[in-house]
This record gives sequence, structure tokens and C-alpha cells, in this order.
Amino acid sequence: MSLVRLNIKGISYSQTQSGAYALVLSEEDGERTLPIIIGAFEAQSIAIALEKEIKPPRPLTHDLFKSFADRFNIIVKQVIIHKLVDGVFYSSLICECDKIEEIIDARTSDAIALATRFKAPIFTFENILDKAGIILKIKDESKLAESKFKMEDLVANVVEETSSFKDESVEELYKQLDQAVNNEDYELAAKLRDEISKREKK
Repeated sequence: MSLVRLNIKGISYSQTQSGAYALVLSEEDGERTLPIIIGAFEAQSIAIALEKEIKPPRPLTHDLFKSFADRFNIIVKQVIIHKLVDGVFYSSLICECDKIEEIIDARTSDAIALATRFKAPIFTFENILDKAGIILKIKDESKLAESKFKMEDLVANVVEETSSFKDESVEELYKQLDQAVNNEDYELAAKLRDEISKREKK
């Protein structure tokens, strides 16, 4: 089966699932597109990687993976979307370390988020495009454009998160920290802890 190279055409709000996003990939030498439903975090991560001028205050998970890989000389050479089962796309990362190639299973959204950071090409098989690819007509293109948003809108929450506690006192932050830990919301707890540490150093 022959591989077809894909490019990221854009990200739009999903028309079928509330709170989700549609990542639209287009074949490099053709008219077909491959829409993939992804979550908000992955959409945000991909958008940040595409918008080179926007830097989050702390590394996201995919940025951390990239830093980790760079430190140990691991390269993501390419991403292959190799299977489609019941509407779910399956992907693999083709990685290389010390001239040894490894294939690692990955969610498609994570694989593409990493591909954007490693500048790795994205491929799929011809039979997957035949099965799930669509050709956007002019009317569909305009609908896609209407549902698109500026990448800055998608990444704004990440860039501004450091100031989200600016109106809270340190005492109030400690209360919220205790509550977050009790609720096992460790992501929020980590943000509160960082904000408290930053203020107490001043």
C-alpha cells in the first residue's frame, strides 16, 4: 500500500461533537482532506506549535516530550496514520535513536502534536484516504473558513494562565490549594503552588 503525505490544513470547531475540534489534514498532491476529531488540549497544543511566536509560560506535555527526546538524541522521523477502526484513527511514531529505528504506537492527536514540533512529515495509506477522505467543495470550504478561529484565540488560555490568580490573596490561594488537593485536581494544585511560590519569593 502506498503512503500519501498529508499537510495540516487547519483546525476548526467540531460540527458534530460539542467541546471538540476538527483537525483537517489535506493530501499534498491531491484534493482529498482527512478530518480528525480531537480534544481541546490537543488542539491547543497543535495550535501553539504552529504559531511560532506564541510561547506558553510553562512547557506543555508535548513540549516536555520534545525536550526529553532532544536530550537523549531521539528523533521523530515521521508519523503514519495506519489504521481506521470504527471512526478512530490509529497512528505510529517512527523514531530513531543511535541509528536504531523504533515504531511507537500513539494517539493520532498526540502524534501530530509531536510531528509539528519535530517538523516531521505526516503520512497515511491510500486505502484510509479512500475510506475516510473527503473532497471539500467551494461551499464546504467557506463553511470551514467560517468555523475556523484565529490560533491566538485557541492558545490565549495557556498564555494568560499565569495571571488567572492575580486577584486572589495568598491566603485565598492556600485555601484553593487545599481544596484542589482534596478534590484530587492535581493540575490546578500545581498551578496554585507555582503561583504561591512566585509570590512568596518577592
